[in-house]
Amino acid sequence: MRKKNKKKVLVVEDNPNMSGLLADMLEVFDVESVSAADGIEALGIINEREFGLVISDLRMPKMSGTELLLAVKEQFPKMPVVLISGYTVETADDETVSQRADGFLSKPFKMNELREVLNKFM
Repeated sequence: MRKKNKKKVLVVEDNPNMSGLLADMLEVFDVESVSAADGIEALGIINEREFGLVISDLRMPKMSGTELLLAVKEQFPKMPVVLISGYTVETADDETVSQRADGFLSKPFKMNELREVLNKFM
């Protein structure tokens, strides 16, 4: 029996603890993850490898999740981007987020919420 290719998610999170936790959660669903510490690093990675989904923190240094969202959608319009944040979309005060992001997870999110995102986009 041939092993099925693992699905890949690019996790963009400046907090290494959160990034590690998310990677562990994705592994439970047999999803491979690659981590980037900020949007600039993420753009470099996304141009070199194929991903089925980008999950990005909304607030990060160097490049915000919103800026990354716009850059990804410009280069890869069909690539799903889900933003995560301890803030709601309303307090993020950015219509771009709600209009362009494919999904939103509020921290702390639960395994079933992550599963729903994976089922929807992968």
